[in-house]
Amino acid sequence: MRYMSSNEIRNTWLKFFESKKHFIVESAPLVPKNDPTLLWINAGVAPLKKYFDGSETPKSKRMTNIQKCIRTNDIENVGLTARHHTFFEMLGNFSIGDYFKDEAIEFGFELLTDEKYFGFPLDKLYFTYYTEDITAKNKWLSLGVSESHLIPNDNNYWEIGEGPSGPNTEIFFDRGEKYDSRGIEILENDLENDRYIEIWNIVFSQYNAKEGLERKDYPELPNKNIDTGAGLERFACILQDVKTNFETDLFYPIIKKIEEISNVKYDGQAAFKVIADHIKTLVFAIGDGAILSNEGRGYVLRRVLRRAVKYGRTINLTKPFLYLLVPSVIETMKDFYPNLVTTEQIVTKIILKEEEKFLETITEGEKHFFESLGNNNEISGADAFKLYDTYGFPIELTIEYANDNNAVVDVLAFKEELLKQKERSRNARVVNDGMNEQQEEYLNYFDKSLFVGYDTLSIETKVIKVFEEGIILEKTPFYATSGGQVADKGTINYIDVTDVIKLPNGQFLHKVDYHFEENQVVMAKVNEQTRFNTEKNHSATHLLHQALKDVLGTHVNQQGSLVNEDYLRFDFNHFDTIENNQIIEIEKIVKAKIKESLDIVIKQMSMEDAKGLGAMALFGEKYGDIVRVVNMGYSIELCGGTHLTNTKDINDFAVLQIESIGSGTYRITASTDTNIKKELKVFMMHIDKEFNQINEKLSELNSSKKYYLDLSENSYQSVLNNKELLIEARSYLHQLEKELETTKKLSVLQNIDKFIGKNITKKEVIVTNDLDSDVLKELTDAIYDKIKAETILLINIANSEATIIAKTDGKTHAGNLVKDFTKLTNGRGGGRDTMAQGGTKDLSNIDAAIKAIKEKL
Repeated sequence: MRYMSSNEIRNTWLKFFESKKHFIVESAPLVPKNDPTLLWINAGVAPLKKYFDGSETPKSKRMTNIQKCIRTNDIENVGLTARHHTFFEMLGNFSIGDYFKDEAIEFGFELLTDEKYFGFPLDKLYFTYYTEDITAKNKWLSLGVSESHLIPNDNNYWEIGEGPSGPNTEIFFDRGEKYDSRGIEILENDLENDRYIEIWNIVFSQYNAKEGLERKDYPELPNKNIDTGAGLERFACILQDVKTNFETDLFYPIIKKIEEISNVKYDGQAAFKVIADHIKTLVFAIGDGAILSNEGRGYVLRRVLRRAVKYGRTINLTKPFLYLLVPSVIETMKDFYPNLVTTEQIVTKIILKEEEKFLETITEGEKHFFESLGNNNEISGADAFKLYDTYGFPIELTIEYANDNNAVVDVLAFKEELLKQKERSRNARVVNDGMNEQQEEYLNYFDKSLFVGYDTLSIETKVIKVFEEGIILEKTPFYATSGGQVADKGTINYIDVTDVIKLPNGQFLHKVDYHFEENQVVMAKVNEQTRFNTEKNHSATHLLHQALKDVLGTHVNQQGSLVNEDYLRFDFNHFDTIENNQIIEIEKIVKAKIKESLDIVIKQMSMEDAKGLGAMALFGEKYGDIVRVVNMGYSIELCGGTHLTNTKDINDFAVLQIESIGSGTYRITASTDTNIKKELKVFMMHIDKEFNQINEKLSELNSSKKYYLDLSENSYQSVLNNKELLIEARSYLHQLEKELETTKKLSVLQNIDKFIGKNITKKEVIVTNDLDSDVLKELTDAIYDKIKAETILLINIANSEATIIAKTDGKTHAGNLVKDFTKLTNGRGGGRDTMAQGGTKDLSNIDAAIKAIKEKL
């Protein structure tokens, strides 16, 4: 046995099973796809369930994987034991109706003991087996395992209610007396210990568990399966000869970083283990698309993060620190999971934001916790609810605090408080005092702030007010989110402005992650390119609005909009179907107005004068007596947003999508200039993906024809062309597949002599292999007619199952004949007196059944 890194362990596992003709399955995302029964992918077999239950057919009946997993059912033990984790990796090999017990055990023995692979000393390995599974025991014995290393166990049986079930065998590694002076009685009595480490579990999915039956009476499955799971962290612990999983190369680099930022030496403390484990969970889960929230898996992640923050405080980490560990996790894991590198920035940002949010309240929360303890060392339901509702403490975290302080929590009373809150939410508006006070602060602020962003994009100005969320400037070039146009991007004294919102009295609040002082002189600067791109889309929106009225009717009015630097989105009312040619016409009008180089003239005037010009008011905007009119000659609208000075600067325009978003409401998404190609590709991503899938199938059918996304036109016509091309591609593939099926069928029917033996009789059983199901009936008819038969029973074996077709002259009942055959093979079927059909997935008795039917005929 030699030292192996975690990557060597992974690669050894995969290469071994690849050499045994297993298909390597990539690790699935932690967030389950199309499986509402799972909160997380929690085992190597979880993403493969579709193959085990037969809903999908795998590329190979033999598969292997390294699957990332999350389990939080015993999160309280993480950090307190050597081997509990919330995030872990499971090594697996699987057989779907292919090899079974003998081969699975042989593979396990070879991989574990051969020096070419893991090279574990055989005398260090112990094996448990289901007490009645003598086959597994004898197989281990035949490979050289000593009987003294084989332990029967009545609990070695895997079943979850009705369905596939079976015995299992577990493999343990003995780390020696230094971890526990007790011997094999530990395994015999299934005692918790650090000496005998379970490294692998092999499940023989052999029986169909049925309610009301004893295990010995469970029927066997037609297709027996192998499902195994081995812990990467445990393999690493043994092969790297360390005390716990946390000293392996899977965790120790992260722990070293924790040492660095905490200035505390690691000596097995639970805090280091909890933090190292939980940050891996967060990085992987968020990277796979999970979010932190108050429900479902988001709640689980929030609890994981807050538990890590809580433990961080025990080693002097009182400021945000988890986000600093993200690079260590990625550096440790990126060789096998390179996608982590691409998600690093967003993962770091999300974790930091969540830490800051929790740390704002945790000190007060802890203070409330200890104040609530009183003399009876009990946290009431009301106090537990306050910790949850006010300080963001999940109830599980409160229970952990209580456990740490030898206290108890009245969980039942907490749940009652939670139900009361939900009832209040249903029946009335919940008043949030904090938000009301904050709004009142804004409502009472009247100091003047001047927006100068129509004329300049940078200005030296003064901070006139500092709020908790941001600052107010005496003059600002920043446009605040309003009228559908998003806020400007830019900097104040080189500090990024994250958002700009309009306050009740018209001032703009600039959100910045920095503390400015009132009366401080600053340089405010808007990002010029972002503003320019946003103005292109905004000016194009005005042209689009008028073009919609011209083509669809004057009843069309804006129902909502979004304008940013990448695209524009425009919602409008219309009570009829919109045809593609109408969208093309609308797009052509906008393109033409851009080419006409129309001056965009902006003036302030009275509402009455604006109405006289025929100006349109935008949805959701409030207007005073003096209004701002944006006049493009073709379009005249009231608008407070920023615009170009001439339509030619839009350069180009294209509709990306048209969709109905409700009764009588449509949404157009479009883009301008250099963003068109990029956004077209995004909106046609699903078409591109299907082209790739079709091309793969065409290659398999030896067709040289290929289909590709055509982005040659900056127009909605490009979308239509690609949709038509997709229809053509689907049709061509279908035609090719149909021609292939026809050719196969003709080939079979034109060569029926090869299915007819030399000494054929009037009553015959004919066995075929791997024929398509749609040719079987015609083949039966053809053989029946050719030999002028009285009875034909055709059995076709394909894809590990048999299809049975019977045709008779009626003297022998075809339906009964099929029933007799399927009874012998655990199948189903039946039919009329002259024609019947059936099938079975149990081929174990097929030869005997054929013989029995022949004798009967």
